[in-house]
Amino acid sequence: MEAQVLTPHVYWAQRHRELYLRVELSDVQNPAISITENVLHFKAQGHGAKGDNVYEFHLEFLDLVKSEEEERLNKLRLESQGSPETLTSLKKGYLFMYNFVQFLGFSWVFVNMTVRFCILGKESFYDTFHTVADMMYFCQMLAVVETINAAIGVTKSPVIPSLIQLLGRNFILFIVFGTMEEMQNKAVVFFVFYTWSMTEIFRYPFYMLTCIDMDWKVVTWLRYTVWIPLYPLGCLAEAVSVIQSIPVFNETGRFSFTLPYPVKVKVRFSFFLQIYLIMLFLGLYINFRHLYKQRRRRYGQKKKKIH
Repeated sequence: MEAQVLTPHVYWAQRHRELYLRVELSDVQNPAISITENVLHFKAQGHGAKGDNVYEFHLEFLDLVKSEEEERLNKLRLESQGSPETLTSLKKGYLFMYNFVQFLGFSWVFVNMTVRFCILGKESFYDTFHTVADMMYFCQMLAVVETINAAIGVTKSPVIPSLIQLLGRNFILFIVFGTMEEMQNKAVVFFVFYTWSMTEIFRYPFYMLTCIDMDWKVVTWLRYTVWIPLYPLGCLAEAVSVIQSIPVFNETGRFSFTLPYPVKVKVRFSFFLQIYLIMLFLGLYINFRHLYKQRRRRYGQKKKKIH
């Protein structure tokens, strides 16, 4: 007995000058698609209504297919294997959701701190950490994804600036603030968190719009402009927090250690904090330079007209 020919579900859509076919198969392998005169031939291994099998069909048109349609056939062949457009759409959807979640998180922090400041005034400075730290922890841990995306090529962002910002912020959040209760009640926490959140509520909407191929001039301008005052202010606030933490770490001895015999020298963690202060401003220079180049490319001087 001859093997039964399995025919996949084929969906037809037509416009005045265009014809669309969708073959309902997944995990397609070795698709053979060709046109002879007025017949479209399709055969491929894939998963359809009858499971994983070889499916084929022949579709006869009312008239001969023009030779220039071969280029469109190549596109059909690519789509049957999993089109780049589909992968691009999935990537854009993933990036949109990531940026949207980060925008919601930093917006919550920013709005919460703003409302509390309007109601409580300066008193809100001293319990900022206990009020918004959980959300800031979440956002900064999720920011690891941003650096990974840059490292594996999901986004075109350079890895070094992203890594510098990630490590710098997480050092302040998890080490300087997170491990020392004495630092959590200081007013500097408010200024650090406020500059971070204010920067991000303008940055992430720009990335969200980019994912859906939209360009709002106001959002774009804010993304390429607000960092100019906010990055130095944020860096200054971080530096103040490190300076204030040095005597606290010296007093508690947290993370300090003694080198083994014969040296037997006690190394205070404050020594590393002083080194970090230097690296902090070096990182500011690298990121500031990177962002300045981005802004210059976007809003650089227009080329002079040749008379």
